[in-house]
Amino acid sequence: MTTSAAAPGRYALEQACSAVGLDVSGAEPVRLAENQIWRLPGQHVIARIAQPGQGAAAAREVRVARWLAREDVPAVRLVDVEQPVEADGRPVTFWVELPPQEHGSVQDLARLLRRLHSLPKPDIELGYLDPFVRIYERLDAATTISDGDREWLSGLHRDLAAAWAERPAGLPDCAVHGDAWPGNFVRTSGGPLMMDLERFSVGPPEWDLVSTAVRAKTTGAVAAREYDEFCETYGHDVTVWEGYPILAGARELRMTTYAAQHAANNEEWADQAQYRVDCLRGRSGPRPWSWKGIF
Repeated sequence: MTTSAAAPGRYALEQACSAVGLDVSGAEPVRLAENQIWRLPGQHVIARIAQPGQGAAAAREVRVARWLAREDVPAVRLVDVEQPVEADGRPVTFWVELPPQEHGSVQDLARLLRRLHSLPKPDIELGYLDPFVRIYERLDAATTISDGDREWLSGLHRDLAAAWAERPAGLPDCAVHGDAWPGNFVRTSGGPLMMDLERFSVGPPEWDLVSTAVRAKTTGAVAAREYDEFCETYGHDVTVWEGYPILAGARELRMTTYAAQHAANNEEWADQAQYRVDCLRGRSGPRPWSWKGIF
């Protein structure tokens, strides 16, 4: 982690900590990416510094975390300070540091999703689910793929968006996590809990279920036995719904454009990004494919 990468976030962190009375001395960068994550040693606090212009999203995440706490849903908890804090033009939020953790199992995911989806819609502003958020921006940034592939992906985006608007009826809308994969549902010594609340919205619960289905049916990351256990634990198999190909297509498009966007800044990911495009375009045989993770 370079000093130059940490410097802008460090300045915002100092301002935010001063505003809420936390000690910034000894702060350690945990991840310096699009959103910066810092640890405040001795205080059991994690600070999350978002990008400029993300104040509304940070405020929504705070509302979601407070609602989950009221409903006693296992999730990351906020530090008891007024937040988010605007510092150096960036929203900063403060979270209770978790004990050592590992990715949750698909059954952990199913249990927590079943609990979340059973709750009444919260009386807080969440907005409606957009499965295609940032697709345009990702395609614009995808400089390692050809113009022809980019145009094809843009066409797929348009087709899927049209199909989404006319999707068949499914389960009743509810609060959804929005990015429900095992990396965002971790297991600690106290049991499983959900993290990364920034994509929470109201929408079809199938969107949360389709992530695991795609990992089983598209990428091969989840074994058939594991997927059966997931469906049994949750009580529903999203792949039997006639709208599944639409949501699965949207998830596959998101995964592909995410890889293509980040390959522009990391040549190690260029082959994986191109492979995902080739899979969607029918150049690499039928599903399931073997997609490697992009970190």
